[in-house]
Amino acid sequence: MPNVHIVQEHTLTPKKAREAAEKVAIKLAEEFEMEYAWDGDVLHFERSGVNGSLTLTKHKAEMLIKLGFLFGAFAPVIQAKASEKMQKIFGGGKAA
Repeated sequence: MPNVHIVQEHTLTPKKAREAAEKVAIKLAEEFEMEYAWDGDVLHFERSGVNGSLTLTKHKAEMLIKLGFLFGAFAPVIQAKASEKMQKIFGGGKAA
């Protein structure tokens, strides 16, 4: 099962980082019919064929996505898009 792993440094407060992650989760849930839930500072998300987590620490947001067989071929595209979104949200660019 292919994985997508992205680490993005940030300078957001813990509250702002969580708000940013929540916005991403809402978009993912709507766009890809994903379920998500917080467990402390870790946002877990899943749908058929995909599951992952977004872990927030003081200066870092780390996303790990595990792709099932059908999504494996799209790993490079998913990596690129997720990395771009993470940079926009946590890297100080415009919000996605």
